[in-house]
Amino acid sequence: MAATHTGDTGPGAGEDAAYCRQMRLLLDRVGEKWSLLAVLALRGQPRRFNQLRRELSGISPRMLARSLRGLERDGLVSRQVYPTVPPQVDYALTSLGQSLLQPVDALMQWAWAHQPQMDQARSDFDAQQQDADEAPL
Repeated sequence: MAATHTGDTGPGAGEDAAYCRQMRLLLDRVGEKWSLLAVLALRGQPRRFNQLRRELSGISPRMLARSLRGLERDGLVSRQVYPTVPPQVDYALTSLGQSLLQPVDALMQWAWAHQPQMDQARSDFDAQQQDADEAPL
């Protein structure tokens, strides 16, 4: 059964498709592993590309560039190029990006508070899967 938007907290029924599209676009951006981590790394002060790359260990330069471009396109990050040799480029959160920190913080607090329950649920699920995999057909 597919979930439907009731319009209780968002647009009316005639705007459901547009609302769902906007939500999908938002979740595509913040749901990307590196995009959200880049937003968190930019909290407090601007960073250069290589600073971000060091802070986000494991990210490739290509993936970082892609994530930053997407965040810039969505208005969450600004990119400032300085005419030096070599060029210096700083990335910073825009006011829109800053406004994303509050809900992200709430999500992180929720995850931290519920981590033991999620760990237990994963363990229980994995044990059930293992039992099912080992059961004779």
